[in-house]
Amino acid sequence: MRLDDFDNDINVEDQRGQSFGGGGGGGLLLGLLPMIGSRFGCGGIVVVLLIFAVFGGLGNLGGLLGGGGSAPSTQVSRNDAGSTGSGAAASCSVDAATRSTCNAFSSAENTWERLFAQSGERFQAPKLVFYGGQGMSGCGAAASAMGPFYCPSDQGIYIDTSFFQELEQRFRAAGDFAQYYVVAHEFGHHIQTLTGASQQVRQAQQRASRAEGNALSVRLELQADCYAGVWAAQNRNRLEPGDIEEGMRAAQAIGDDTLQREAQGRVVPESFTHGTSAQRQAWLRRGLESGDPAVCDTFSGAI
Repeated sequence: MRLDDFDNDINVEDQRGQSFGGGGGGGLLLGLLPMIGSRFGCGGIVVVLLIFAVFGGLGNLGGLLGGGGSAPSTQVSRNDAGSTGSGAAASCSVDAATRSTCNAFSSAENTWERLFAQSGERFQAPKLVFYGGQGMSGCGAAASAMGPFYCPSDQGIYIDTSFFQELEQRFRAAGDFAQYYVVAHEFGHHIQTLTGASQQVRQAQQRASRAEGNALSVRLELQADCYAGVWAAQNRNRLEPGDIEEGMRAAQAIGDDTLQREAQGRVVPESFTHGTSAQRQAWLRRGLESGDPAVCDTFSGAI
């Protein structure tokens, strides 16, 4: 997908190279488990899946693999040592993966700002935050094992670009469009914050059983997949041969059923938080075929 001509006039924070204290390795991951709920991490995916096959739980963050932005987040203080605004160019030029992420983020921002203007709604841009290994968000600590995620408290999309290597090597989903799908999915969670969908789900989950709460999380995640498809459709003239296939391979690789089957050899549907591979592909395709956010209503009827 041709996105290399997008400007970097975006809000970017760069936490790479900073120290955030707290234990490392397994201790940090265990400390994060109560916060991230059923988040399927990239580096620690097997451990996280096995733990939550036993304990279940809902996540606090919205992500490609994690808990949907559907539970309350905890505001924490942090050092604002990142780059924003005019510093975006430097932060976005670190390496190819960083530049690619910035281009996708800029494209998504421009696209959704235009769509909101067309419908007479107010658009507020999120920020893009890069971190390496571990960082800090408005929802608490960040770690690579969490994968990319969206924090509603500070409206930040958090990316450790090492996940893209994981996407290619572990999940066998290579290609630039697979990476763009990651960014567009997280941007979709921001759109849900702006529309109020994520808040409504969060409130409903507080009254729901665990299984019901998980089902609501699935609908939220599938809508974010659909929104990713809408973004791509709105930029159809930039698509190249094989892009859609790359996106579909990525959606297939990160379905709950596929992840659980590979990690634990069995599937537990009531613990799904993101939807099956087939569902994720279907809703991504629905957005791709229409380019209309209105088709992304995952909360009415069957999914």
